[in-house]
Amino acid sequence: MHSINHECTCSSNPLIPHVCQVTAIKQETPDVQTYRIQTLDGQKPFSPMPGQLAMISLPDVGEAMFSITAQGEDYIESAIKNAGQLTQAFHEMTPGQQIGVRGPYGNHFPVDDLKGKDLLFIGGGIGLAPVRSLIRYCFANREDFGHIDILYGARSPEDLVFKEDLSLNWPKEKDTTLHVTVDRGNETWEGNVGFVPAYLEELAFSPVGRKVILCGPPIMIKFASQSLMKMGFAKEDVITTLEMRMKCGIGKCGRCNIGSKYVCLDGPVFTLAELDELPDEN
Repeated sequence: MHSINHECTCSSNPLIPHVCQVTAIKQETPDVQTYRIQTLDGQKPFSPMPGQLAMISLPDVGEAMFSITAQGEDYIESAIKNAGQLTQAFHEMTPGQQIGVRGPYGNHFPVDDLKGKDLLFIGGGIGLAPVRSLIRYCFANREDFGHIDILYGARSPEDLVFKEDLSLNWPKEKDTTLHVTVDRGNETWEGNVGFVPAYLEELAFSPVGRKVILCGPPIMIKFASQSLMKMGFAKEDVITTLEMRMKCGIGKCGRCNIGSKYVCLDGPVFTLAELDELPDEN
């Protein structure tokens, strides 16, 4: 990898990777790890808005687009699920390893549109990763938002990501309620057992003054969307992200287009109403 300028400014060219290093690795679940990333001089490579993504590369292995789940004064974090050759290589890394990082890519969650509203976050599996950045943003600017509900589901208690947030950090926040469910419990699980859409309907949230941020596996998004419609939510008030479709991030490869839209340029954040205007690919 060529030597590059490590100056950390948001106006730097998003096509040029920053040479960065992984400074800490946290095991979230058996197949998900969170990576803390800094430039070689201990800064963050850029300052993303909630919902934006980073292209992360490993020399001689490849590169891919990943959610930015958190950021601090001098770092960004990304949670990566082991699902193939590149992510396997990430899971074999140790702190101190160098990587390439460029971005930020994509649009971001419409934070200004959410101000003054009650918020319902719905996440499934690793789908909590993209919305975690927005949840943290809302807590950092708590007075701008109404009541916050977080509904999160995973296959099993072992598969719950960000367990510390779910059990300790987020329940302490003002006017915030956590609702956690698993598809299959175990002998120590005392929480709800059941799929997210069914639990959503059981909780019976009112659509009045409330915006929904929804992210998870496509099948969960499909059925949770149907449940929300049944509960009276308007498609304009339900926001989701199609980041799994993003490839190059700059509208060149064409692999993320849906009709005239490019997920990487026009998204990945869309309302359900905006998605309705796109051609059906089935």
